This record gives sequence, structure tokens and C-alpha cells, in this order.
Amino acid sequence: MLSALRNRARALKSELVALYYAARDPRTPWHARLVMLVTLAYAASPIDLIPDFIPVIGYLDDLLLVPAGIALSIRLVPADVLRDARQRAATTPISKRANWIVGGLILVLWVLLLLVIGRYVWAWWRTRDE
Repeated sequence: MLSALRNRARALKSELVALYYAARDPRTPWHARLVMLVTLAYAASPIDLIPDFIPVIGYLDDLLLVPAGIALSIRLVPADVLRDARQRAATTPISKRANWIVGGLILVLWVLLLLVIGRYVWAWWRTRDE
């Protein structure tokens, strides 16, 4: 059973790399790119919607959301693009530099999201006292 889980995890990682390459392909439609971007960002992000320390529910988002996002992305990508991306993923690993760039972009997106939320909370807090 443990080896089956390991194989499934490797397959998911391989699909994530293939989706990375598919997102960079100009033949991929914009709506598929958007779903892939959200899926890849969530999978690579150290910040979860539901923290992992919450029993059971904390891991459910990782076990359900990431595979669901991958499955939806695969359905939205044209078959020829996905085939080419899978071949490229099998032969060409993502460079370390690209990993750092993607990680930096994810960090910037989280900071921007927190700033937007903070701005709305601040505006709500100020109008609440009036």
C-alpha cells in the first residue's frame, strides 16, 4: 500500500511538471492557464487554506484540492499540448532558477492578497466606529 501511495505521489508530481510546461505553451487556452496557475501556485505554496495542524480536515485540502485542480487542468488542456508537455516533463526537469522564480512569485501573490484583505478589514474597522 505504501508503494502505491509513493507511485501516486510521483505521478502527481510528474503531472504538475507537465502542467507547468503546458501553461507555457502558446496553444493552451487562457482559461486553462488560469486554472493551472491557481493549481500550481496552491500546490507549491507553503500556505494552506486549512492549516495542516487541524486534525483530518487540515490534510483534506491537500488530498482533495490539488488532485481536483490537476484533473480539471488536464481536462482543459488540448490533447496534443498535454502530450507534448508530458514528453517534455519526462526528459527536461524544471531548472532550480525557475523554482526560485516561481517560489518568489507565489510569495508576492500571498503578500498582495494579505495587503488587499488588510485594506478591506481596515476600511471596515474605520467605518464601524462612525
